[in-house]
Amino acid sequence: MIISIIARGRPSDSSAMKWSKGFITGIWFAAAAAVLLLSMFFAISYGAKDMTLATVWAAVFHYDSTVTTHQIIHEFRLPRVLGAMITGMAFAVSGALMQGVTRNPMADSGILGVNAGAAFVVALCFAFLPGLSYSMLMIFSFIGAALTTLFIMGLGSAAKGGLTSLRLTIAGAVVAAMLHSLSTGIAIYFDLSQDLAFWYAGGVAGVTWEHLRVLVPVIMLTLIWSVTMGRSITFLSLGEESAVSLGVRTGRIRLLGMTAAVILAGTSVSAAGSIGFVGLVVPHIARRLIGVDYRILIPLSAMLGAVLLIWADFASRMVSPPREFAIGAMVSLVGVPFFLYLARKERRDL
Repeated sequence: MIISIIARGRPSDSSAMKWSKGFITGIWFAAAAAVLLLSMFFAISYGAKDMTLATVWAAVFHYDSTVTTHQIIHEFRLPRVLGAMITGMAFAVSGALMQGVTRNPMADSGILGVNAGAAFVVALCFAFLPGLSYSMLMIFSFIGAALTTLFIMGLGSAAKGGLTSLRLTIAGAVVAAMLHSLSTGIAIYFDLSQDLAFWYAGGVAGVTWEHLRVLVPVIMLTLIWSVTMGRSITFLSLGEESAVSLGVRTGRIRLLGMTAAVILAGTSVSAAGSIGFVGLVVPHIARRLIGVDYRILIPLSAMLGAVLLIWADFASRMVSPPREFAIGAMVSLVGVPFFLYLARKERRDL
């Protein structure tokens, strides 16, 4: 009798645990969405000229081109904030995908050299194809990111013992340094130093509605695609043998996951420059909050990445107005200590 009662109680206990976990996850998502909306409002409202909530609301939903404050919001601040939001989402999810498919906790598009590859091709485009449209620049940026990723993974796999997390990180750092030097040489030779300074420092001040019309569909569709791979990436992140035993085609998922990560990183670099550490820090925070299920981790990372980059951009223009600091430097203030902490933790685990 007692055994039957316990047996009947287990499903309800399991259901209660699932409900509790789902409820907590829902709270984190609601909190992230609320913080994201508030962050966007503050970033649009405050600057060289402060705006009220009523003014921001009217400029967004009832735009009047004859009102100066509406013009400031619509033409400058709103595209800038939306650019920070969408590229923050892309960089964060790119890092999450790389960490999942490579099982490398220090994976990030900046650390692994993917951003440097995209920026190098942008430098080549500035030097040899100066009249290139933004859509074509985005495509070339993606090609640079993809080729660099293949080269880094091939370089890391060439050593005896195959590709490991440490070798992947070292290969990425070496290739990133090499590409940065080549890009600097191109900038000096072709007198592009001022044009390329933006791409290395990172920033969304130059994002326009024309950029967003191309950027948003590409990134949003890739984010949705990434979520559909979430279940398989979750199994893969737990180990090769576990994933295979659960029917995951690991080679295919690695290829698709890295492709999505490269698309996100490459398109973001074409708009906001080479901003590192967003994809390193944000996925780790998301895992602390909701666990390792990538079906949930990816959308939460996207929202947290958007919040991080919006506040980094806001800080970059409010630290010493009217001058602006590089947004990449602002993110590095958080990212570098976090990277050193992870590196030390990985060394202890070896």
